[in-house]
Amino acid sequence: MTASDTILVARDGGLMQITLNRPDKLNAFNPEMHRALRAALEQAAQDDSVRAVLLTGAGRGFCAGQDLGGRDPRSGERADLGETIGTFYNPLIRLLRGMPKPIVCAVNGVAAGAGASIALACDIVLAGHSARFIQAFSKLGLAPDAGGSWSLARLVGEARAKGLALTAEPVDAQTAAAWGLIWKALPDETLMDEAIALAQRLAEGPTLGLGLTKQAIQAAATNDMDAQLDLEQRFQRQAGYSDDYAEGVTAFLEKRKPVFKGR
Repeated sequence: MTASDTILVARDGGLMQITLNRPDKLNAFNPEMHRALRAALEQAAQDDSVRAVLLTGAGRGFCAGQDLGGRDPRSGERADLGETIGTFYNPLIRLLRGMPKPIVCAVNGVAAGAGASIALACDIVLAGHSARFIQAFSKLGLAPDAGGSWSLARLVGEARAKGLALTAEPVDAQTAAAWGLIWKALPDETLMDEAIALAQRLAEGPTLGLGLTKQAIQAAATNDMDAQLDLEQRFQRQAGYSDDYAEGVTAFLEKRKPVFKGR
């Protein structure tokens, strides 16, 4: 995996919990944390014993986006932000979206800039009542990145997406849930317990089918109906041959709780 302490990784059965761990910087990204997070996510994707992922942040915030500490323009140097995005953020978002298993994100405190984009790239987002989602790019003269413009437009529509991105006004957790930006807003004191319980439930579920469900819903954003029907047929054929489907039907007929294996 990685020896970096910029993230923390814990395992509980089929659940891998990944915690961004630069709390003194509101978990803002530097290259080391990027590399450590990618290594953890790649392991989660490749390890069949990992059946769900929970992503959260240490301390009083989820993630403040990019660490600007080493990018002082007063030095006379200008960073190639396109290189940063191509090297770090784009591969990270593709990894989150392409993960063949569910990812739950528990947003504690602020999720700003790319931090908000990363949260929204996860499959189910829970946020504590004190959480704030901020499209901070316009405050710096930037446009959204890390998939933020794509996610915002699809989750809340063009009008709200433009309003959020152009004004950088914070959105509280309850509003984010009401707008469909996230799944649920929860009391701060119960956020992690509920997030862990949800992620553990998914990890114990028919995770092959859950992964196919994730892929199908994501594909629907660009497929027409005919293409989506063909995709559903292909995915259902794959799921129908799985051990989990056989177990689910057997458990139903035997009137017992199924024991899924994720295959």
